[in-house]
Amino acid sequence: MIVLTTIYVIVAVLLLFGAAIFVHEWGHFYVARKCGMKVEEFAIGFGKILWKREKDGILYTVRMIPAGGFVKLPQMLTSEALEGKSEEEEEEAEPLPDISPWAKIAVAVAGPIMNVVFAFVLAGIIYFVGLPEMITPPVVGNLSEESTEYSLGIREGDIVTKIGDEPIASWEEAYKLTALSLTNRFAVTFQRDRDEYTRILTATPISEEIPIRTLDIPSKYPPIVGKVLVGQAASEAGLKKDDKIISLSGIPIGGQSQLIDELQKNGGKATEIVVNRGGENILLPITPRMIEGKVMIGVQFGRGPRVYIERHPGPTPLENISEVGSLMWRTLYALFHKEQTGVGVSDLSGPVGILAMLGAMVKTDYRLALNFLVLLNVNLAILNMLPIPVLDGGHTIMGLIEGIFRRKIPAKIQEWATTGFAVALISLMLYVTFHDVVMRRGIFVDMFNSETEVQESTDTSPGTSE
Repeated sequence: MIVLTTIYVIVAVLLLFGAAIFVHEWGHFYVARKCGMKVEEFAIGFGKILWKREKDGILYTVRMIPAGGFVKLPQMLTSEALEGKSEEEEEEAEPLPDISPWAKIAVAVAGPIMNVVFAFVLAGIIYFVGLPEMITPPVVGNLSEESTEYSLGIREGDIVTKIGDEPIASWEEAYKLTALSLTNRFAVTFQRDRDEYTRILTATPISEEIPIRTLDIPSKYPPIVGKVLVGQAASEAGLKKDDKIISLSGIPIGGQSQLIDELQKNGGKATEIVVNRGGENILLPITPRMIEGKVMIGVQFGRGPRVYIERHPGPTPLENISEVGSLMWRTLYALFHKEQTGVGVSDLSGPVGILAMLGAMVKTDYRLALNFLVLLNVNLAILNMLPIPVLDGGHTIMGLIEGIFRRKIPAKIQEWATTGFAVALISLMLYVTFHDVVMRRGIFVDMFNSETEVQESTDTSPGTSE
């Protein structure tokens, strides 16, 4: 069974990742043919050829390294910087007619445009089939023997199944229900093994300053700090790896999404965060930072239980694409402001990390994999349009220069620039791949091996999220 699951995941990952590359390269291929250009090769991947077929004078290949692809167009500087020219090609090379700079631009932008179109198609599918969202299981944590809850027979490991008549799927739902209720007394149903029991509990205000009512039941799965980013609010406050975040501003935290919500409500105001470190609760003053409209403290979450709840319908395509674009922009902003954010190039993932994350999502639920593919396609479109030689944005800029000044950029300058940036791009890919394989290997293994569960939700309102 494990072998079959592994084979399924590998095949699905290669097909999904290959689909994103294929769509991008097909955009270049289709427009190049429409513009009357000579196409020598349509390749998925780089390096040694694993499979090939020639048809109508075009060589179609699948290569060893699944980190991209190319369409070989002798009238444009494309793959030669990465693959080089063979001696046979150099001997047989024949002069070809020049193409207009506008045709070069059309070919260059066709790939990213196809990625965006593909992303919208995938996002449309996700809207109709729904999208599982990660929740925090409502499992009771460690209770003090002096507490009222303990005296009522509630024990660590018990699961909250209902509050009143409302089914509860997560701690986020439990906190929201008690905070918005008109009463402070609740019939809470718990499950232990296969037996259920109900207790009447009183929700109390968090503090005099914060009158929001909440049940005094700790979560067994508070957010765990996986990594503290240097120079951010968390590192300055003294948070450390493996700290369990118990509360923020006096509000008990039951999961990652609740912590994120409470941070946004708090804004950039100085507040207090309580963490459990080595069995001891520690109060730390912290001042979150506003970065591109989002409140952040600078931590990456560690491993915890992964339970997903189905939401029907999923986010609209526009909402999905907009969120991905916003995430991409915030990532680029963080990279260029490393002193403030602590995010560097080493925190990015290369092909190995992308394939690992895609594999973990395929193993959990195909819709999560499709949603990750939306992110991947939008990222491919944005990154490829950066004005860098060897990327589509570089070809677009060179085409604009030729079109505006009506002069061709010398071939040698194009070759030097393309080759130089190709070497830099490959070096960057090797650098982030090293961090994926050596530094983050444990994270990806945990993601793949983590036990997950997808539960159905009775909530059918559009666009619902915790």
